[in-house]
Amino acid sequence: MRGFFRRGRDEPAQRGPGNCYRSSTYVPLAPWQVRERRFRSTRFGRRGLDPAEVAEFLDRVAADLTAAYRALGDSRQETARIKDALRRWQSEQNQQWVNAGRYR
Repeated sequence: MRGFFRRGRDEPAQRGPGNCYRSSTYVPLAPWQVRERRFRSTRFGRRGLDPAEVAEFLDRVAADLTAAYRALGDSRQETARIKDALRRWQSEQNQQWVNAGRYR
């Protein structure tokens, strides 16, 4: 049974956010998916979840996801800005070496 759960040697591990292993087909939830998710209401007299509480919780989760996606986007923009600045600096340094005759 143990061998059943092993991945092949040439099959790479898929790691998602938080270093969790995830399927390669896993698609993270988007805020709009959380907001639009609806649960079935329970019949009268049966146990179940309060629809108002579920909706409130989903709104909180969606707000947290929105903030996380916004922070991720800001981080990606900052990373791109830093990479561009580094490329410019490297080009300038290379040009100085070429002009000084040190680089052949």
